[in-house]
Amino acid sequence: MARPLLAATAILLAACESMPLDPPAPPSARRVDPAAATLLSAGGRAFTFTTIEVPGARATTAWGINARGDIVGSYVDANGASHGFLLQGGVFTTIDQPGADGSQARGIGPNGEIVGIYSNDEEPAVNAHGFLRTPDGEFLAADYPGHINTIPQRLLPDGTILGCRHDTDLMASMRGIALSRHGASEIDAFASMHNGATPDLRRIAGLYTNMTVTPTRTEGYIIDDGVFTAFLVPGSSMTAAWDVSPSGDVVGVYRDGTGFHGFLLSAEGYLPIDVPGATATRAFGTNARGDVVGAYVAGGRTFGFVGRRGP
Repeated sequence: MARPLLAATAILLAACESMPLDPPAPPSARRVDPAAATLLSAGGRAFTFTTIEVPGARATTAWGINARGDIVGSYVDANGASHGFLLQGGVFTTIDQPGADGSQARGIGPNGEIVGIYSNDEEPAVNAHGFLRTPDGEFLAADYPGHINTIPQRLLPDGTILGCRHDTDLMASMRGIALSRHGASEIDAFASMHNGATPDLRRIAGLYTNMTVTPTRTEGYIIDDGVFTAFLVPGSSMTAAWDVSPSGDVVGVYRDGTGFHGFLLSAEGYLPIDVPGATATRAFGTNARGDVVGAYVAGGRTFGFVGRRGP
């Protein structure tokens, strides 16, 4: 498993060498205390939303967006099969791991490198294997050494892959991971997943399960310069951080008494993200321009969206 990973990383790093890194997050953004931030009231009015729907799909989810606005995600076709997609210049391209029974595209790098997961019907339902698709369409393995399953979620400009690894379950053996030219690393937080980071890796965000409370719950976390801080959006019963912009802003999902909402955590506080008319909104990705992608539910169906800040 280690050898394909090293091959994938070497090719990815070669593709990224000519790309300038996004600037590191300024200290004012990086040092926002998520536990002390307040919930703002602007909601979806701060964004202009555009629906993303793969033609003919039963459901569409947007997972990631890069600085130039290319979007990746997943969709369920008319037969119930899962596929990844790339939306570039208004054109959808299906992204499927060759030979797999189901695929999802989760993150996209500056040159169009894509990471995601695939599954096979003959394996247990919890199994998920990682892939890295190069800009020329080659699929490479992206697996965490020593473990059965890997979920790559995000791809940084220097080629670092973030996500989680697990074995025969999605709880006790699940840990947030980073795969880079320096090797593999993980955290101890229970049932955790790294979902995004600033390009310098000084701020990492993700989700984990807090087993010290009753009932147990999913909480977000931010790791600033190695310091782990768990957080909940004020008034929520569940929070998950799903991505970090180069400036250090965090996007994610929270649940309160009215349902699921996206959020943007900046120096100002937590800004709710709600697509107008939706019964649920989830924010999964962001980029250097502050665009946000995710999914919303309306009329019993799931659609992807991209939100841009505006009146």
